[in-house]
Amino acid sequence: MGHKFRFGIQTSHANSAEEWAAKAKQIEELGYSTLFIPDHFTEQFAPVPALMAAADATSTLRLGTMVLDNDYRHPLVLAKEIATLDILSGGRVELGLGAGWMRSDYEQSGIPYDRPGVRIRRFEEGLQVIKGMFADGPFSFSGEFYNITDHDALPKPVQKPHPPILVGGGGRRVLSIAAREADIVGVNFSLAEGEVNPVVAATGTAEATREKIAWIREAAGERLGAIEMNVTVFVCVVTDDREAMAERVAGGFGLSPDEVKATPHVLVGTVDQITEDLEQRRDEFGFSYVVLSGDVFEAMAPVVKRLAGT
Repeated sequence: MGHKFRFGIQTSHANSAEEWAAKAKQIEELGYSTLFIPDHFTEQFAPVPALMAAADATSTLRLGTMVLDNDYRHPLVLAKEIATLDILSGGRVELGLGAGWMRSDYEQSGIPYDRPGVRIRRFEEGLQVIKGMFADGPFSFSGEFYNITDHDALPKPVQKPHPPILVGGGGRRVLSIAAREADIVGVNFSLAEGEVNPVVAATGTAEATREKIAWIREAAGERLGAIEMNVTVFVCVVTDDREAMAERVAGGFGLSPDEVKATPHVLVGTVDQITEDLEQRRDEFGFSYVVLSGDVFEAMAPVVKRLAGT
């Protein structure tokens, strides 16, 4: 038996503190495991303070990042922030990390947009530094990008050996790192384009996902069974007319309606049809941890009620 289903919501904005707290409470009450927040310089809340506010408003809801860009924060500083958040939330953090991809973030901020290989090498070092910061005792590291000298990072997180680490990606190199190093592997589109466009959409088909799962299995080896497989669903529509909705969505993705219905990044149909799709995708791809993008938590609540914990 594989991992049981759990569900997250990826959301990033509210009009007030009261609205944000109410949203977090509702997500918790509807049976979702985790509130995730992305990490961009667009109109969204900053991840760490927003998650702390969500923690204060809830008691069991887990708090995730989907995903923090390694280039935006020094890993020593980030480790301290995440450890603090883990303590103040009572051990509810899930740390999602990535190499960075959105070109406009880099251009607007002036942060160098290095070629993918450089960003991935820097991310891989950053991940090692963060794990070292979370471990007991002083830590030293000497790398191409980071140098840490005999630093005992305090405070330490509540969760041991550290908060669950989620690494998300769509290319072979990042997914292989995730398979070796992460507790949760997030399978995404390949974002090497630096923006969302039809080329990117084509990397999220069922056929492309099968190839990604093969890369993960090869890199994970014996630890495969311990990994929680995660997927983000970017379009969720509960409807009695699955065919018509699939045709509408197909235009935006540059895919056929059949490809839209098969991609793990889209859920359209009745509650029964969506439930069946999720069960089939867990059987084929291993996806038990499903994150729904956007404020769809009420519409998808019947699916969560039926599947969460099964």
